[in-house]
Amino acid sequence: MSATVAKGLHVVPVRYGGSAPNTPDREVVDSYAAAADYGVFGAEPTISEPRFPEDQRDEEPTINLGLIGGEIAKAVAEGRRAGNPVLVVGGNCAITPGVVGGLQDAHGPAAKIGLVWFDAHGDFNTPRTTLSGMLGGMPVAVTAGLAWPRWREMSHQPAPLPTDRIVMVDVRNLDPAEETLVRATDVVIAAPAPGFPGEDLQQAIDDLASRCDMIYFHIDSDILDERFVPNHGTKEPNGPDMDQVLAAIETVMATGKVVTFALVSVWPTGEGGDVAVASGIEMLKGGLESWKKHGFPEV
Repeated sequence: MSATVAKGLHVVPVRYGGSAPNTPDREVVDSYAAAADYGVFGAEPTISEPRFPEDQRDEEPTINLGLIGGEIAKAVAEGRRAGNPVLVVGGNCAITPGVVGGLQDAHGPAAKIGLVWFDAHGDFNTPRTTLSGMLGGMPVAVTAGLAWPRWREMSHQPAPLPTDRIVMVDVRNLDPAEETLVRATDVVIAAPAPGFPGEDLQQAIDDLASRCDMIYFHIDSDILDERFVPNHGTKEPNGPDMDQVLAAIETVMATGKVVTFALVSVWPTGEGGDVAVASGIEMLKGGLESWKKHGFPEV
């Protein structure tokens, strides 16, 4: 493999929260497109926007998550088959099985995919561990094959992601049973910055990169301290600040192994929505600049 910046960015805008279409006032992807340089890799960007097949909408919510996951997978795979880096913007963490599914569509179910997960939460709950029952707290467990197999399979992800290829960064708020489950696997929890709990970030990322052909880098904006995302539905105190998150982004991008970068859960609505959007734009710009500097693998 060799790093390259010869391809154009392939953008996958997700205008859904889970499987529910966003209302215009909850939409952020157009703000990103206006503020960020999608031509950062030197060629014209391509865009593939997934659409939920409304004629197939089901009463079972995990079926609907599988349906939109399948559409996200198609959009991601389109970019990867062309050899392009893929940016996924909008939506929430429920996109995860679809993004991994798209990588497996393009590179095969045996592809050595690593997941770097920036979030205040692990989203590693199952129906047996969850306190809230929220499906939005389960997508990493689904991707790892620990819950809702039909959701995963409908998202074009036939092979569960081995837990030793998952690095969670921050996850400062885990449910008790969820934390027990995480620590019973080979998932690594790394600190977002010095002084935070977790393993050394540089060491954890370097180890993951050495064992993977490609990395899916996922950021939920609530990794930031709550003052940067004041309207986030699951905001958490005592998190890293913007400079610390941008430095952590640089650590991941410096591997040269990131093929897909996702930024989710930024909403413009409610008090502080302008602050949250500004935070999202700053993380997106910082991520794209770092991605350009370090390149991505040609696989």
